[in-house]
Amino acid sequence: SLLVSTSDSSSLRSRGGTPKLRRTPGFAGATGTHPARTPLTDHTGMSALHHGLNMTEAVCSSATTTSGASVIVAVVEGRGLARGEIGMASLNLKCPELILSQFADTGTYAKVITKIHILVPLEILMPDTTSEKGKGTKLFSLITANFPGVAFTAIQRKYFNERKGLEYIQQLCAPEFGTVLMEVQAKYYCLAAAAALLKYLEFIQNSVYAGKSLKVIFKGSEQTAMIDSTSAVNLELVVNNRDHRSKHTLLGVLNHTKTPGGARRLRSNILEPLVDVDTINIRLDTIQELLRDEELFFGLKDAIAHFLDIDQLLSVLVQIPKQETVQVAEAKITHIIQLKHTLDLVPRLRMALKNCNTALLKAYSTSLEDNGFDVILEQIKTVINEDITYLKGSLNMRTQKCYAVRPDINEFLDIARRAYTEIVDDIAGLVSQMGEKYGFPMRTSYSTARGFFIQMKLEGVVLPEGKLPAEFIKVTKHKNNYSFTIADLMKLNDRCDEALREIFHMSYVVICQLLSTIHQHIHCLYKLSDAVSMLDMLLSLANVCTISDYVRPEFTDTMAIKQGRHPILERIVGQQPVSNNSYISEGSNFVIITGPNMSGKSTYLKQVALCQIMAQIGSFVPAAYAAFRVADQIFTRIGVDDDFETNSSTFMLEMKEISYIIHNVSDRSLIIIDELGRGTSAEEGIGICHSVCEFLLSLKAFTLFATHFLELCQLESLYPNAENQHMEVQHTHSGGTGAESVLYTYLLNRGCSEESHYGLRAAEMTALPSNIIKEAKMIASKVSQQLLAKHHSDPGTQRQRAVYKLATRLLQTARNSRLDHESLRMYLKGLKKQYEAELLAAGQPASIDTGEE
Repeated sequence: SLLVSTSDSSSLRSRGGTPKLRRTPGFAGATGTHPARTPLTDHTGMSALHHGLNMTEAVCSSATTTSGASVIVAVVEGRGLARGEIGMASLNLKCPELILSQFADTGTYAKVITKIHILVPLEILMPDTTSEKGKGTKLFSLITANFPGVAFTAIQRKYFNERKGLEYIQQLCAPEFGTVLMEVQAKYYCLAAAAALLKYLEFIQNSVYAGKSLKVIFKGSEQTAMIDSTSAVNLELVVNNRDHRSKHTLLGVLNHTKTPGGARRLRSNILEPLVDVDTINIRLDTIQELLRDEELFFGLKDAIAHFLDIDQLLSVLVQIPKQETVQVAEAKITHIIQLKHTLDLVPRLRMALKNCNTALLKAYSTSLEDNGFDVILEQIKTVINEDITYLKGSLNMRTQKCYAVRPDINEFLDIARRAYTEIVDDIAGLVSQMGEKYGFPMRTSYSTARGFFIQMKLEGVVLPEGKLPAEFIKVTKHKNNYSFTIADLMKLNDRCDEALREIFHMSYVVICQLLSTIHQHIHCLYKLSDAVSMLDMLLSLANVCTISDYVRPEFTDTMAIKQGRHPILERIVGQQPVSNNSYISEGSNFVIITGPNMSGKSTYLKQVALCQIMAQIGSFVPAAYAAFRVADQIFTRIGVDDDFETNSSTFMLEMKEISYIIHNVSDRSLIIIDELGRGTSAEEGIGICHSVCEFLLSLKAFTLFATHFLELCQLESLYPNAENQHMEVQHTHSGGTGAESVLYTYLLNRGCSEESHYGLRAAEMTALPSNIIKEAKMIASKVSQQLLAKHHSDPGTQRQRAVYKLATRLLQTARNSRLDHESLRMYLKGLKKQYEAELLAAGQPASIDTGEE
């Protein structure tokens, strides 16, 4: 039932140039905006779907991928008392995996926005009640503002029906994943979202999913660390900020995957790292085994490299088209050939995993022993020729499809194939006849667009009258290469296409019967997809270790990195950059970093966050030694840019980002703040920084705070868990002119930066007139004398600090120490000496009542 398009009067969003609200044909009550998308009136097989995939490009900051968007997401929010309870269902059109999630979100809806960013949606579905009569709910407004380039469709609320959603899942869920029913039974909102999503997919794809064929999983938000989309952009996790095509991102550094599924898995892991230490360690064990066992590493790499995109193959195998066309028939034959090619690779993968030792590889080895693979392959071989395989090249593949079904299964098919062979022979005969007639070196070529045509290369041949014979038509020339056809060949091409249509139609009938018997075993392919993508990702992470000098991370309650390096910078410069040590513990969980412009503060901060993410996805890290505390959230506040889109000044943007951190921070978060309060006056900036620091100092979160406000260094004397560090620079004087130059060491050291007026030094490097700089220096030194307070603290505070440090170090030793008795005794003696030295420095009597040593 096609609905008449309504007028473009009611705009969904207020921004200029954005699409208007309109009715979507064919789906009663579905209204939506589809940027650059034609109405879905074309119902031939999957063509409407391809329209959407080709013409709609989802543009979102952290998540733009090269392959384009292919995920449709349905979002619904509870009403009344349940406001803030979110249900989400998403399905990738290239992978038959229905992902359900339900969670409580805050007023800022940070979790929803982050999850949608990670999914890279092609289209977002919401109930029409969220946007009716121009009174959009807060969630609706936030989603449309955050994803301006994504198609939005409002669907009648009645389709968001949790009972229908549960029925869909019972009907479509593959038996392997049946336990999901227990998880989602009472999760009404994600069930409602699933119902609307599956109904809508039936409509746009003009096909239904086969019963018991979908992988359905429930994802809470507890199993992964949360990295908001702004932080993903700041840290350049998947997209380089200067050049979107550049590989200089964390994904680019770690991505040596061989399959599309492996690349997708790595990307989603980087954006959502693990928080379960056992799972991370199992991955690390596997990488260690791959690095130690060369035969296993290269055997697996070779086996994995030949796999196609299993997810995409599964996606089309589990759909049953509502209409039969030549395109549908040809596509299904291709899919069966690809399925046979995939299953032929399983024994090779089993062999590669035969002698593995780690738990994860053994688990995958066991899952591949499933006899479902052999059952499906045997069933395929009863219908499909044994030597048929997936080949590159359109003519090769056309021949494979033509002879895919065994002879003697369908008499009419055999007759059609004989006719096709005769026509192809006639074409070859015609071309050689033409070659003899004109004395040119002609050969037959084939392309999907033109069918069979003639090609020839003329070198040193003079054409009569400088022209090709008149019967050569549709001529194209590239240097000495000519491509053309003749009238007789075009007629033979038409007959050839007609014969092929017959072959594909009859093959399709046979293949449909085969597919109906295969469907009940198809769930084993989900195991294969999971195994191949995970093994591919782990091989990729192991591969990185062979290129650079990486170390296996440990997990404790402290962050301790020895000679850590920036993973992306290391790849850009092609040599090891300056390495730095990092140490953050519960006793000193707030590090203030000062130093001149261009001294490497921002690079160091990003380096720490990237190493943390690498460790939590189960990767080795660029360092000599590394220990981390698992972070449940990673926040960053980096850069000072105005945002024209949301009409935010530099300062307003800073405040929004800091407000987001303060509202969402937990005791196990990692916070990276690079400059704060720069967009306002010095007094206000210092005031804001001081109060934000004091709030964060009261938490157990690990914070790295880079600033140019040297006044903040006083916090170390007020709070025992604050620590000052600075980027060191050296000054050199040239002998001839006596001019002073600055040498950046990029080394991090304890204490506050002693550099003053380094901004003016940076200004000196530019073409600013010397008299302006001289005046600036004079005024700055006067202001400094008035502003800079003396950095001192009273003996009582220093004693408290020494006691606090000793207590936290003893606690850490008790929790994490693996030292033997003698080494532990020596370490504790060292702690005692350090404590006594700190007391002496504070002017206190240096003694500890230990009773006995």
